[in-house]
Amino acid sequence: MRLVVPLMVAALALTGCGGQGGGSLGGAGQAAGGSDINPQPRGQVRDGGTLRLPMDIFPNNFNYNQVDGTGSDNLNIDPAVLPSLFTGTADGELKPNPDYLTSVTLTSTAPQVVTYTLNPKATWSDGTPLSWRDFAAYWHSQNGSDPAYETSGTSGYSSISSVTRGVDDRQAVVTFNKPFAEWRNLFGPFAPASLSSTPQAFNTGWKIGMPVTAGPFTIGSIDPVAKTVTLKRDPKWWGTPAKLDQIIFKQYDPAALPDALANNELDYYEIASDINLLRRAQTTPGAVIRDALGQYRTQLTFNGAAGSPLADLALRQAVAQGIDRAAITQRMLGPIEPNAHPAGNHIYSPGAKEYQDNAGVLPYDPGKAQQALDSLGWVRQGNTRVKEGKPLSLRVVFGSAAPTNEDIFRTLQNQLGQIGVTLVAQPLSQPELFPNISRGNFDLALFSWGSTLSPISSTVEIYGQPLGDVTRENYGRVGTPRIDDLFAKGVAELDDAKRADIGNQIDRLIWQQVHSVVLYARPGAVAERDNIANFGAFGLADTDYINAGFVK
Repeated sequence: MRLVVPLMVAALALTGCGGQGGGSLGGAGQAAGGSDINPQPRGQVRDGGTLRLPMDIFPNNFNYNQVDGTGSDNLNIDPAVLPSLFTGTADGELKPNPDYLTSVTLTSTAPQVVTYTLNPKATWSDGTPLSWRDFAAYWHSQNGSDPAYETSGTSGYSSISSVTRGVDDRQAVVTFNKPFAEWRNLFGPFAPASLSSTPQAFNTGWKIGMPVTAGPFTIGSIDPVAKTVTLKRDPKWWGTPAKLDQIIFKQYDPAALPDALANNELDYYEIASDINLLRRAQTTPGAVIRDALGQYRTQLTFNGAAGSPLADLALRQAVAQGIDRAAITQRMLGPIEPNAHPAGNHIYSPGAKEYQDNAGVLPYDPGKAQQALDSLGWVRQGNTRVKEGKPLSLRVVFGSAAPTNEDIFRTLQNQLGQIGVTLVAQPLSQPELFPNISRGNFDLALFSWGSTLSPISSTVEIYGQPLGDVTRENYGRVGTPRIDDLFAKGVAELDDAKRADIGNQIDRLIWQQVHSVVLYARPGAVAERDNIANFGAFGLADTDYINAGFVK
């Protein structure tokens, strides 16, 4: 299942527009359902060539479903080398992928049964045909029945009672023990049974490489020293051949991206809320900026674990009401998109048909925040508040590689300082940041969450209560039984409108509990070479590596 992935460096998801010149962007590509990829027929795309793309962080594990592998870089690599049974479209739909499925049918609703029939040509790179056994092993590794599997999440898979052989090995019959509405997002990225056969194989078998693939590309080389992953066109691929010969992913610090593009070392980068990345792209010969809705929301996670300074709900609410989200959004996006507004939803992204701005549950109100702090016994002494001899001082962790993170921190520091809350910066390098956040070594954590086309089931792991010592992706350790009940109801609701209403009920409770404060949605603009075709700002759609290439 494609989970929501965290983006640890705020500047790594772009803002921008299709076109050059001027200081601000905005326009054509920003509409819901839009993309900006320089679409070209295959006949106009050159055969061959190498597409050079940046990575944020070299993967710690190439198994996307393993807890250390659920990151945006694996999510960028996997569509080229692993099966996507369904592909996301620009208008937010999930469509069956005929390269892997000849049919997929919801054959029953009581109980819910989905029958997958695999393309008879589909074969793993080791020569093993794709089969129902891959579905069964995948389910076993993800359903939570064996805690030795270090999986990122069990949502959907724990609702399955059996995976059995259909009319032959190429057909899998998946039976659910309770309804699961967002079933199209399951079993992706698809993986061979060999990866899921044992906990050891699942946890460590792909830690340093990806020995089995099944896509238009396969692994050419992986160099952990040079921080590069090279993909090569797979001659065994049974579908439409890829246009490119190679795709090379290489880790870059954000500040190095403009020079790499200008020096012809790189073909593409994301701009995020970094005005320097935008301006450098606008002045780089042969570069263009493409723009579509982004899939990431920049937010501030509150650590509400027992014993932490923010364990008290009333204190979290007071701190949250001292944050002026509109001012932060204008500071970060105003120079790029003058009409930018804060995002107001943890479940749905702006532009999604289900989106509602629910931030009014806890509006910016510094006066009310100060009154609440007074009533909680936090006495103002000069510039800070003190209770029982302890100052109200909170550690904020964020990625040190992106200058924009420092900008956001300084704004937060100024805003909360006005109500007597002291913020202490703890910038961390890319390799350090995620382990500290996942272990709860923070008071406030600044990073971005991505979105998927199955928004309820993919956010259960973030906002559902921790399961004992297993926090899943709930790094804030904040949740309630009511939120869990609504998630259970939402994932089982087959009516789209009713499911959206449940999703927004969940979001209002998340705001009330102050698991996190959503700041703004980051537009999806990118800078790339002007001769690249069928690649760029995909918006809500999945990346298409088959038709990507360079115009003739």
